[in-house]
Amino acid sequence: VQLQASGGGLVQAGGSLRLSCAASGRTFSNYGMGWFRQAPGKEREFVASISRSDGSTYYADSVKGRFTISRDNAKNTVTLQMNSLKPEDTAVYYCAASVLGGGSISAQAVWRYNYWGQGTQVTVSS
Repeated sequence: VQLQASGGGLVQAGGSLRLSCAASGRTFSNYGMGWFRQAPGKEREFVASISRSDGSTYYADSVKGRFTISRDNAKNTVTLQMNSLKPEDTAVYYCAASVLGGGSISAQAVWRYNYWGQGTQVTVSS
């Protein structure tokens, strides 16, 4: 499956951004979806995940209550709504697809994901 992330940009602390990831090539509903991020000099870290179809979600503690992941299987898209952004949220954000599903604590692992998008830059100024 091919993934194309978009929606990044520059925002002030406290602001909001909405990231989107468009999927193509295979049956989107067969995949659990996740968002990860990577800041300069740091390892890629899990942000959020959603299951194939029942809407189960799981979030990193650092974004819980501020970010919301959702998906539309009819439109082959997954979205990350990011509110109350902080400077420490600055990173390149990647969407990813996993045949193993998503939306649970096990979805945090990078190795579970088979396909990755190209990343979109999010910069939060203080």
